Amino acid sequence: MAVFTPVSLNQVAAWLKNYSIGAPLELKGIPSGIENSNFFLTTTHGQYVLTLFEKLTRSELPFYIHLMAHLARHGIPCPAPIADRDNEYLGQLNGKPAAIVSRLSGASDMSPGMAHCAAIGGVLADMHVAGQSYGRRLENPRGPRWWRETAPLVMPFLPSDEQAMLTEELRFQGTHRHDELPRGVVHADLFRDNCLFASDTGAPRVGGIIDFYFAGNDVLLFDVAVTVNDWCSDASGELDTARAGALLDAYHSIRPLTPAERQAWPAMLRGAALRFWLSRLYDFHLPRPGEIIHAHDPARFRDILKLRVAAGSALPWPV
Repeated sequence: MAVFTPVSLNQVAAWLKNYSIGAPLELKGIPSGIENSNFFLTTTHGQYVLTLFEKLTRSELPFYIHLMAHLARHGIPCPAPIADRDNEYLGQLNGKPAAIVSRLSGASDMSPGMAHCAAIGGVLADMHVAGQSYGRRLENPRGPRWWRETAPLVMPFLPSDEQAMLTEELRFQGTHRHDELPRGVVHADLFRDNCLFASDTGAPRVGGIIDFYFAGNDVLLFDVAVTVNDWCSDASGELDTARAGALLDAYHSIRPLTPAERQAWPAMLRGAALRFWLSRLYDFHLPRPGEIIHAHDPARFRDILKLRVAAGSALPWPV
């Protein structure tokens, strides 16, 4: 993601003396995202990703690091954390908690078709099933409590009609607790750029899921809604029912969706849109200083939310 804390090759070379992954050859900042400082790291042994954590504390990080290790052991294509010579995943570099994970091959597809959506739907379901045996717990850090705390911070930057829209959506979401829905570990940020497709020929195959640093425990359907809103919306934000159907069918074949989830689907799509409208508003209007900054346009999820509200209970359930 964005580089907030610069790191030199010499600094990495000294730090890597406590690892068994060879000597560093190249270090390149990754200029996308807004949360951590990420670098592609090439050593004499291979390719990795180095992350310096800008917000998450050392006490918070074990949930995320061990989650990736757990999912990788269960066959989910995600980065595997690399332990140092003391068998620890977490270290400290330039005053920040830091970790190294394996670098996955492949590339994101920002114009996915039905086959791509089916592929990610299947992997998302596999991940939810594998996550059921993960022992650590952390409530979704960007869940409804965060929505309520963040809204007053961004409200002054909005025109009156958007203030009213935000206020009404928070009220609406407050009437939907979803206590009856299946819960577990969610990625919570499975956008197209957090999925890498393998470069081999044939049907699209997910080669990697990355960026687990918004993960937590929440309603599993929320994770599905986040993914559908990004993967299956057209340029205007309208839901593409064919792509959504392919994703949900593939998901349902692995973790069958319940009648209660069907009933909650319209509200969940709205909640997923609200979460990202709020986070993009916050990052756009209240950015942190950094060497490389990449803030997403909040209008995208404002428009998606408007369309999901307008659709109401008529939102299709393609399974």
